[in-house]
Amino acid sequence: MWGGGGAARALTRTLGRRRAAGDDHADLSFQAGLRGTLQDCNWESQPKASSTLPVPLSEMKSSVLTVKRPFSTSRSSVDPKEIKKFQLLAQKWWDEEGEYSALHSMNDIRVPFIRDTLLNMSSNYHLGSPLSGVKILDVGCGGGLLSEPLGRLGASVTGIDPLEDNIRTADQHKSFDPVLSQRIQYKSSSLEEIVEESMETFDVIVACEVVEHVADLEMFIKCCSQVLKPEGSLFITTINKTQLSYVLGIVVAEKILGIVPEGTHEWEKFVPPEDLGRLLESNGFSVKTVNGMLYNPLWGSWSWTESTSINYAMHAVKSGAQGHSSPTDAPSETESEEHSATAGTAV
Repeated sequence: MWGGGGAARALTRTLGRRRAAGDDHADLSFQAGLRGTLQDCNWESQPKASSTLPVPLSEMKSSVLTVKRPFSTSRSSVDPKEIKKFQLLAQKWWDEEGEYSALHSMNDIRVPFIRDTLLNMSSNYHLGSPLSGVKILDVGCGGGLLSEPLGRLGASVTGIDPLEDNIRTADQHKSFDPVLSQRIQYKSSSLEEIVEESMETFDVIVACEVVEHVADLEMFIKCCSQVLKPEGSLFITTINKTQLSYVLGIVVAEKILGIVPEGTHEWEKFVPPEDLGRLLESNGFSVKTVNGMLYNPLWGSWSWTESTSINYAMHAVKSGAQGHSSPTDAPSETESEEHSATAGTAV
């Protein structure tokens, strides 16, 4: 489909839309202009999740317990330099052709991945609102690009972001939909503040394109554990720390092509999946799934891939008390296959 001058013109238009990008999610389009890299990657239509005993959502929605916080949150995982860096883009979240266009298209795979993973852990769901009753914390929610589709699936979503301008943008956009206004609440807050306020714990935490920008990753993971219920799920998407990610994400995207403003990323903050997995395991999580993600700038779309050398998604479950689901609660093999088969498609 993309031959000769047609591909060049399409790539030029794509790069032109992204040259002004400078957001904390800017790693999403760093592959632009390097089509050869796409040919070396093994594309898949869906992620591969490890086989785990399903846990019904009814158990995840157990009564809230008062938990004594075993560590101090006097330190913050929020990096003030990152806040200043991205404040200028706070009004541009919902421009689907602008700086966040790749984030909009990422919803086509990350929302089904979250939805289907949760449904495969339970047979207790409602048609039309499959995540009804599930309490989700969207950390670093920005303008609400992920919070809104999760709310439309029936979840009760709390979106937090330390940048007040982001929260104002998110609040304004959800106000156009009365249903979302009831299901989503936004707060200008850090994750540490949620812990300190001893707020209710959540069934699910999502932290998409966030961990590569935090000041203290271990503190961030500890706080996630504190506000997540036992057997709760943590979903993270981020960028790997490899030579390829440095070349594409820093040298090419920032210094050569100017797709991303120079200084957007700090390669030292990129997180290898092995390191993130070890950090999660040491804080009471069990890593269930790690899948590579690849952005195609010619089509403006995301796909799952075997390689985690650039972007990747991770699902981990917090260990908890006794009370795993019985075999009768587990979805049938056919149901599981049907849910998983949609992981790489739009909601």
